[in-house]
Amino acid sequence: MPTVTVSPGTEATTTLTVRNDGDIVEAYTLEVVGDSAPWTTVEPERVSLYPGTSQTVTVRFAPPRSHEVRAGEVPVGIRVLPAEHPESVAVPEMTVVVAPFRELRARLEPGRRRGWLGARFRASVQNRGNAPTEVVFGGRQAGEELRLAFTPERRTLEPGESAEAGLRVRARKLIWFGAPATWPFEVAAAEPETEEAATEDGRQQVPPEPLPGEFVQLPVLPKWLLIVLAALIALLLAWFALVRPAVQSAAKEAGTKAAQEENRAPQGGTAAGGATDDGKGQGEAKGQGTTSGADGSGGAGTGGGSGSTGGGGGGDGAQSSETIDVQTRAGEQGVGTYVVEDGKTFGVTDIVVANFQGDEGVLTISFGKRKITTIALETFRNQDYHWVTPIQVLEKDAITISVTCSKPGTPATGTQASKCHQVLNVSGRLSDVAR
Repeated sequence: MPTVTVSPGTEATTTLTVRNDGDIVEAYTLEVVGDSAPWTTVEPERVSLYPGTSQTVTVRFAPPRSHEVRAGEVPVGIRVLPAEHPESVAVPEMTVVVAPFRELRARLEPGRRRGWLGARFRASVQNRGNAPTEVVFGGRQAGEELRLAFTPERRTLEPGESAEAGLRVRARKLIWFGAPATWPFEVAAAEPETEEAATEDGRQQVPPEPLPGEFVQLPVLPKWLLIVLAALIALLLAWFALVRPAVQSAAKEAGTKAAQEENRAPQGGTAAGGATDDGKGQGEAKGQGTTSGADGSGGAGTGGGSGSTGGGGGGDGAQSSETIDVQTRAGEQGVGTYVVEDGKTFGVTDIVVANFQGDEGVLTISFGKRKITTIALETFRNQDYHWVTPIQVLEKDAITISVTCSKPGTPATGTQASKCHQVLNVSGRLSDVAR
């Protein structure tokens, strides 16, 4: 029997002659044996022959277009089995050549991805042909915005075998602001011969269709973030322009109020009312005030002191009141004092400070070496302090009021004064020193 060549998906035929060399009528059954049996037929499959006669049958080959039918030479046997003499079976053989065909099935997953600078895809390919083939992965893009890289770039596949390759898509530059950009590209998995438009069996091999893909490049700073940043900047401007000055003003007022409250009770409390005189009797006393300048030589300010005592009996001493008057020129310091006389102790229970002109500057009150308070003149017109427990000023110690004049105020007359003018009144009990 001659050799037959057949391409998968087509048909090819040959003939076989069966002859009865016996002396009786014989029926013959024809059956195909071998690997080609699933796609080879004999027509007819049964013949009856008189002695000395013969008949030609047709052997038809129709291999399917499948990777399961490997390309190459395939041996074919036709078993001829006599019905009356089965021991005389014969198996003529021949060779059929299955021509190769090439077919690739490729897929790109996913078809679309997003990213700032790049993304990863997966390309898979299956060799659906009937011969080993080499596959080359490639990609292209209309512009030059993307770089495409496959890992690996080449694979050799047996019939029916599948393989995958990683695809990395990377943009050449970042998009900082604006809308997302869409970059389409194509991926192909083909044989080198196919790329060169090789021919096979007289038919041109058509390259597989390219696989479309898409990379959506996102901006680094999205549009909503720009809106948020603009809103934050607007809030900051509003804070510095409107809210911050109001907060600072409120804080300043609160600080001034706290300082005033602290100055109202420098010795741990205020009395509910003025002191009362439990004694009986009466008497008079006079105190002499002295004034000195800031440098100790006098002249910067003037001050005077006067006082009176009320009668009182018992050992608690007599109620006494002293007044110190200080006048100071702008930019200078004036000091007024009252010195407790020898043999006496002054228990101070109340002081009243008058700044009737509304002068500006700083005033400090001290009892001996003990500083009682320091207060800004512009924060008050009249200020009073009261103590339940008297503050004792010992003999020969001084009650001092020191004024630093920044700016003389304007009294009720409407004409600005030439000097700062403060008056301090000190009240308490003047007692004898126990010997």
